[in-house]
Amino acid sequence: MKQLLLDKIAKKEITVGVIGLGYVGLPLAVEKAKAGFKTIGFDEQAIKVDMVNQGHNYIGDVVDKDLKRLVEEGLLSATSDFEFIKDVDFIAICVPTPLDIHQEPDLSCVRDSTTEIAKHLKKNTMVVLESTTYPGTTEELVRPILEEGSGLICGKDFYLGFSPERVDPGNLIYKTKNTPKVIGGIGKDATEVIAAMYRAVLEGDVKEVSSPAIAEMEKILENTYRNINIGLINELAMLCNEMGISIWEVIDAASTKPYGFQPFYPGPGLGGHCIPLDPYYLSWKAREYGFHTSMIESSMMINDRMPAYCVDRAGKILNQFKKALNGSTVLVLGVAYKQDIDDYRESPALRVIEELEKTGARVVYYDPWVRQYKYKGRIQESEPELTQELVESADLVMVTAAHTNVDYELVQRHAKAVFDTKNVMKNLENRENIEVL
Repeated sequence: MKQLLLDKIAKKEITVGVIGLGYVGLPLAVEKAKAGFKTIGFDEQAIKVDMVNQGHNYIGDVVDKDLKRLVEEGLLSATSDFEFIKDVDFIAICVPTPLDIHQEPDLSCVRDSTTEIAKHLKKNTMVVLESTTYPGTTEELVRPILEEGSGLICGKDFYLGFSPERVDPGNLIYKTKNTPKVIGGIGKDATEVIAAMYRAVLEGDVKEVSSPAIAEMEKILENTYRNINIGLINELAMLCNEMGISIWEVIDAASTKPYGFQPFYPGPGLGGHCIPLDPYYLSWKAREYGFHTSMIESSMMINDRMPAYCVDRAGKILNQFKKALNGSTVLVLGVAYKQDIDDYRESPALRVIEELEKTGARVVYYDPWVRQYKYKGRIQESEPELTQELVESADLVMVTAAHTNVDYELVQRHAKAVFDTKNVMKNLENRENIEVL
């Protein structure tokens, strides 16, 4: 099986299947197809399948003309029928792994997808889980489902491994193609063959590790590292505010050290599909061993507190004008979880809006990237334009995303008060009505 698959990879005779055509899956499918491998994407959402088959892109990190060309050339297609699995040699599982209402891992998408894959899995196939999860998922959950459902034996009839996605939406330098990959397979042969498949597609380095659990833990480490450091900075930001010190100037000063320091910045909370979630996966798994990840849990508590803290600060700003949040109009600028993207998954701005509304404030928002969002069953629409009248109508403007295509000078000129939680207005000279987190 090893030599057969290596030969097929070298000859570009591998047919690729990608399960889940979201922020991870579609860019991966496009890169596989661009490398010359026939690629079939699966998604349960018919609208995504139809858009791909029509050559219409819906992911910011995918080049529109690339997608259209690949579809026209027959290298890329999409389906909502799992039966296509019988025709592929490589399967990448790129489905969501959210938290449930108890902040515990929800692996239902992984479980359901794997169950369907097993029904159609054939011999000499590579299966790779890319969805972020806790260490042990590939071997403890995915492997038994595949073996029991297909009657095939892992390592003998098919290869299985884990390769964590590393997608940073909006990153202008690192995309799927040039970001280094980590591969951990069940057995050396699986690792070698799966790594060869990724090397045939990507420009970034491919790091082979000894097991799926190492690769799974590596991904958790990446994002927990950021979670903890952001938690440290958020806590220091709260302390610096009490002390009358600018945390932003402190960070800028510390950043002059050429070694031993990496800057992280405060904000209204954590957002995105990884950093706010991954530490919960690890702390949940750690409890199985009677181990409590105290430092991780402390950072999560701090970061989870930031939306409410920012609303408390907003109330204090309004108090200076003898106003309460109750009955005031607050204009929120930016609901995306990071600058210059249309992704609002786990965005702290949504929590900020929720907390503001709990106080009785009237909240409107403007985001040139996110014209509409859905949160807890409610659909909210962005103000169509950022105008002088809109800014003047607000008792307070809160900046919660550092978009670069917003006229902050207009905001400063016409706002009664501004609470800039991202320090995006740092270069404006007139700062009389601006308070920074």
